[in-house]
Amino acid sequence: MRGCLRGVGESSRLLYTLAAGEQPAVVVGVHHGEADNTFTLTPAGEKLDALASGEISSRLLNSGSLLKGGSWRLVGKVHPDLGQVVAVGLGKPSGVQDEENIDMDRESVRKAAAAGVRAVTDLGLKEVQIENFGDCEAAGEGATLANWAFDRFKAEKKPRPAVTPLDSFTEEWLNGVRLGSAQNFARDLMECPANHLTPTLFVAEVIQQMKGLPVNIEARDQSWAEKMGMGSFLSVSRGSSEPPMFLEMSFLNGVKDADPIVLVGKGVTFDTGGISIKPSAKMDKMRADMGGAATVTATLKAVAEAALPVNLIVLVPLTENMPGGRATKPGDVVTAMNGKTIQVDNTDAEGRLILADALTYADKFNPRCVLDVATLTGAMMVALGTGATGVFSTSSKDFDVLSAAGRKTGDRVWRMPLWQHYTQQMKKSPLADLNNISLTPGGGACTAAAFLKEFTSCKNWMHLDIAGVMENEGAVSYMGSGMSGRPTRTLFQFVKDLQ
Repeated sequence: MRGCLRGVGESSRLLYTLAAGEQPAVVVGVHHGEADNTFTLTPAGEKLDALASGEISSRLLNSGSLLKGGSWRLVGKVHPDLGQVVAVGLGKPSGVQDEENIDMDRESVRKAAAAGVRAVTDLGLKEVQIENFGDCEAAGEGATLANWAFDRFKAEKKPRPAVTPLDSFTEEWLNGVRLGSAQNFARDLMECPANHLTPTLFVAEVIQQMKGLPVNIEARDQSWAEKMGMGSFLSVSRGSSEPPMFLEMSFLNGVKDADPIVLVGKGVTFDTGGISIKPSAKMDKMRADMGGAATVTATLKAVAEAALPVNLIVLVPLTENMPGGRATKPGDVVTAMNGKTIQVDNTDAEGRLILADALTYADKFNPRCVLDVATLTGAMMVALGTGATGVFSTSSKDFDVLSAAGRKTGDRVWRMPLWQHYTQQMKKSPLADLNNISLTPGGGACTAAAFLKEFTSCKNWMHLDIAGVMENEGAVSYMGSGMSGRPTRTLFQFVKDLQ
């Protein structure tokens, strides 16, 4: 249905009273027309409009202003067989924008689905049926990501509506819900207070979440790490009374004996900075310094639920970084699993220390590729802000797969330089083979990546620095404020698409 909007006075606007116990609300989409003051209903919207004898389009015509992309408007009751109808804006079709490296139409669908969920939540409705807006998977993602809140420790919990597709539970819709739910799982982990998610409790939560899935879980303790020679990892845990854990998980559903994909996640369940202590302001956000661990664990869960034909191994070194009496001191020298010595000049550069031993351990699997994911450096937030995950890669081919995955999911990545220039800066240590920080100012994300490269022999390695995308404060409109769980959906898509 095509329509042309005409302005009306505020007194002429239609108001609708919501009745208790009525049918599920229905969300339909509206595209901008070719002219600025015109609109077009989606095919699903046109079908319902025909059922309602044109009442949906008529009310939208009389509403006085065009629905912008990602916004919503209550249309109300238009037919006895329908619940409250909510219209959401899709904007104008834009397709894939190469310069932006994003599929704008899929993003518009996510925003529209999210707007529909927010609408029914604000209106206090218990159920909603959402049309697919031409992309079932993206609609499922947007609706699921919007229908989340971390209220575990609140006495009053805001009710969330039950969300179902308007048409049918297609595989695409179910996959969208699966991906959104995986990211929400990562968000739950990242939001959880550190006293409720110590390394030991993280392991217990993962075991609970993986129940019923064909995932093998090995939780290694401190004595195992000592036997493996993981002096770099254990140096970070020394100041904490909470014991460290090394979590090894595997989902083997690909060709037998085929080289696996290995994901490694930084699992610092709380980061004070150790002896090099952080400022107190906003230190509470460091409960999410295990964002890498959360996203790779959530990716594994989604891969197992989708039964992808892949061999996937996930490694998560878990520890707190605390300034206790036994804590590592600036200037101390530790020995990593691969025999390299490290001068620890800044104990707040701890993520690279635990990842170093995890990357060395990953080599034993003869991996097809290794991706480590970490909230590693404030420098990455300075470089890219919340726009994308920074990626350092030894393989252009694999990076292209990851970039294409980000284009599809709307959760983009951007390649950063991995040059010998930065490696040399990390080797300027008076006491050891490497320093854990560069003695030359600038390029902190790049020097951190160069440090990590010294601990992997895999030819296809990527380091994802997610510090900039750790939290969402409006950058992604279809998610609420709080920890983001990014880039879980991009990691899943990468694992799915990698050949």
